[in-house]
Amino acid sequence: MPEPTPPFDIVVIGAGIIGICAAAQLAEAGRQVLVLDRTGVCEETSSGNAAAFAFSDVLPLAHKGMLRNLPRWLADPLGPLSIPPAYLPSLLPWLIRFWRAGAFGDRGAAVAAQAGLMKLAEAEWMALMQRSGTRGMLREDGSLELYESDAEFRASLPGWSERDRFGIGFRHVAGNEMAELQPGLSQQFVKGTFVPGWKTVSDPKELGKAIWSYAEANGARFQRARVAALRTVSKGQLGQSIEVHCEDGRILAARTVVVAAGAWSHLLAGQLGDRIPLETERGYNTTLPSSAFDVKRQLIFSGHGFVITPLATGVRVGGAVELGGLQRAPNFARSKAMLEKARRFLPGLDATGGREWMGFRPSLPDSLPVIGQAKAAPNVVYAFGHGHLGLTQAAATGRLIRDLVLGQSSAIDLSPFSPRRF
Repeated sequence: MPEPTPPFDIVVIGAGIIGICAAAQLAEAGRQVLVLDRTGVCEETSSGNAAAFAFSDVLPLAHKGMLRNLPRWLADPLGPLSIPPAYLPSLLPWLIRFWRAGAFGDRGAAVAAQAGLMKLAEAEWMALMQRSGTRGMLREDGSLELYESDAEFRASLPGWSERDRFGIGFRHVAGNEMAELQPGLSQQFVKGTFVPGWKTVSDPKELGKAIWSYAEANGARFQRARVAALRTVSKGQLGQSIEVHCEDGRILAARTVVVAAGAWSHLLAGQLGDRIPLETERGYNTTLPSSAFDVKRQLIFSGHGFVITPLATGVRVGGAVELGGLQRAPNFARSKAMLEKARRFLPGLDATGGREWMGFRPSLPDSLPVIGQAKAAPNVVYAFGHGHLGLTQAAATGRLIRDLVLGQSSAIDLSPFSPRRF
């Protein structure tokens, strides 16, 4: 077996937006950081998301009507939520936890925890963009959520009331005001909700690479590697180090390891004795040329589980949830179904010339990420499970990871995000 390398200071496993933001903030603090990823910087799930800074999205999925809509959605194999029948037995324990979170979980505590993380996320993103020179990638056009009936609109009102409790601004719109916010909408939409504070970025992959350039300028380094295992090694009076075993045979010794490997993270956590009920939401999208339609701001079709986002690099139509694990081949019929709906919702949309994509969202039953130390190795820190909100919460997570690694007091209470809450 190869000898381990001399210890690295900090090894971050995963070069998605969570890992990159953690690396950037640790490098700013003067720590030596090595980032490992099997492909590259923001080349996988972080490259194809919907580009939203969804700071007002504080309601857990189990409390957003998903349980109520579950039977109807599952009846449509290309609808907002799909579960391949062959995967259902594997998924059942997660589904039971998800149901319990919605039916018996402390809704107020879950929303308060998410709202606290979102408040920190907005402050940390604005500060990090300023320091990294990426503020020009920020778009502050708000979002428009759309409803096809008065019944659908009324069903949304409790959620908006809950957001109002946390000072999230919005206004309900109809008629000419809705048409001015997005010209060319189908007449089937009777009402909408405009959230002026909703933000997006010009392109999530380009933002991630720019944040990485900033981290690299502060001394962070990258190596391509597929991590197979983590092992704790006692160093006597020197404490404990971590061996990072790579599939190519390399063994990297590290004083501290940050696990930010997205949908694969729970596999590494399990090797250290932490059983995290993480499941994979496979998300789909199609990115059309910028000329496809003049989309003014992110459009949210919550009843259909997808959004349309204007990017600097095109118009992205994406979302939906397929709970299908890590191994199944993509089902791009789901992308095509969303695109067909987009053509109906935006008459005149040119749906040709698009690029299809599928990514893996790492999701936990209560919609809160895992941020905290491994039980068996306090010098292994977890940062994963952000679901649909990885881009939104990345800068806050980076700040919280930095504080954990440096032994500083946390900006928010981390107990709702504990790896051992399950």
